[in-house]
Amino acid sequence: MRVRVLYFGVLKEIFSRENEMLELAQGMDVSGLLRMYRESGRAPASLWDSLAVAVNQEYARAENLLREGDEVALLPPVSGGRAGNRE
Repeated sequence: MRVRVLYFGVLKEIFSRENEMLELAQGMDVSGLLRMYRESGRAPASLWDSLAVAVNQEYARAENLLREGDEVALLPPVSGGRAGNRE
């Protein structure tokens, strides 16, 4: 099955793109997709443990099955911001 994966934050830099189409095995769930990325070694393993995942614009749990044509957003934690006066 084919799904579109959207990369946000630091993942856009790691993968040098904003999105891509992936061919996955039928019956793969969100945890399987994250395991695939973790095993690729393209980012620190700790990053994959802290991601939020949305499927078709709704937050997804690890056990959610993926389906043909799904849009999967990988959302790393956001940090930083501007320090300064709040008025």
